[in-house]
Amino acid sequence: MGSNNLLPLSSLRQYHSGGLPQDLGEASSRSRNEFAAIAHNLLARLLPLRPRLAEEEKARLQLWRSGRRPDTRLLFEQSRYVVVDVETGGLNPAKDRLIAIGAVAVVAGRIQITDSFEAILRQEAASTPENILIHGIGGTAQREGIPPVKALLDFLDYLDSSPLVAFNVAFDETAIKTGCRKFLGLQLKWPWLDLAFLAPALYPEIAHVRRSLDDWTGQFKINNYSRHSALADALSTAQLFLVLLNKSRQHNSKTFAHLMDHEQAQRWVKWVR
Repeated sequence: MGSNNLLPLSSLRQYHSGGLPQDLGEASSRSRNEFAAIAHNLLARLLPLRPRLAEEEKARLQLWRSGRRPDTRLLFEQSRYVVVDVETGGLNPAKDRLIAIGAVAVVAGRIQITDSFEAILRQEAASTPENILIHGIGGTAQREGIPPVKALLDFLDYLDSSPLVAFNVAFDETAIKTGCRKFLGLQLKWPWLDLAFLAPALYPEIAHVRRSLDDWTGQFKINNYSRHSALADALSTAQLFLVLLNKSRQHNSKTFAHLMDHEQAQRWVKWVR
């Protein structure tokens, strides 16, 4: 990033002075999710799945495969990004069932409410009562959801060629990749931006007390009309993304690739701590 690097040595020393994370449980959970993501990617390469798809489903998947790929070098004003959140049947995204996907588009630096996506994937059996209390998707809604193949194909059509944004990417990416691999036989390789790393990269002075999505949205007075609803969480994450997008302009960031550079630099900071 050259002279635009957000992490000079003096800032790193100040950032490190906070010591170990206070919320070790959250840090441990995020590490488990990152490990699950690595394990899933390895398993996908070693043991590719080939589910049986109807001819129409194969045609839809092939049409999507033949489309444009994401261009992370486009200017913010020229780009569409998809901010996504998922709900699963547990805390292990590589093992637990994908229950819901919610997403909203950010186009030319603005949230487009009318350009959103929400799907509850049909489950053979409902998740546990404890799990339902978290996301609020009841047993009937789960059993009567959209067939997983159709839901995921619909999501890919909605995604088109847009880069993906999430908070704690290791969880959402692994859940979506696992679903695509299981139901479509698709190894989804896509650019993701993790706001859990971008936020502290851009606001290092408060990073030691702001870790979770609730922490960061609270910092910027962003409301969530239904916490742990996939679409509602995606919308609040999109609002946080706009805050960070505007902040990044102060550091001459102009593209998704620039934001990914900031994220990677912050990952390095976490690694050396």
